[in-house]
Amino acid sequence: MSICLYQGSFNPIHNAHLAVAKYAYDKFNFEKIVFIPAFKPPHKDLKEFDLDNAFHRLNMVELAVKDYPYFDVSAIEYIRNKPSYTYDTIIQLYEILKPEEKINFIIGTDAFIKIETWYNADKLKELINFILFVRENNFDETPFKLLKEKGYIYTLMNMPFNDISSSEIREKIKQGKDICDIVPLKAAEYIKLNNVYKI
Repeated sequence: MSICLYQGSFNPIHNAHLAVAKYAYDKFNFEKIVFIPAFKPPHKDLKEFDLDNAFHRLNMVELAVKDYPYFDVSAIEYIRNKPSYTYDTIIQLYEILKPEEKINFIIGTDAFIKIETWYNADKLKELINFILFVRENNFDETPFKLLKEKGYIYTLMNMPFNDISSSEIREKIKQGKDICDIVPLKAAEYIKLNNVYKI
């Protein structure tokens, strides 16, 4: 089974997230793309990522991917209920899934360039193949090649850069603006129904 994980805050999930996952699925013929909403990313402000926020983000992702048979959602980090270190998640998934191949992991170039600062990065690089999508204009691959020389195996997805910011979406919600053009409809309806992100 060819497994590809897509971990993130998804705060909230938006159309660019789905586009990246669909591109990866189509390009690499993965059997499934598994979304993993982080319970509390270690580098984020704990006040922003309280239990209610984590609960809502998990529900929004589940709603957003419901109509895609090749997408799935794992609540592994929500259930763990503590800061979401990718290394711990990968170790646990290897124990649960027992994959025959190395696990693949979708990540933006903005996060991957800082990968050496991640918890147990030297061990993590032995466990996963990184699938990179570009998160900036005028992309220069040079510093990433240096990471490859250090043993970080990655494949670059040559998809167009789509600059959608979750923080800007949250601000639009607070201002009462419509988000249905950038957030999957079922997730947008959930946000409105549950008054998520409103002050």
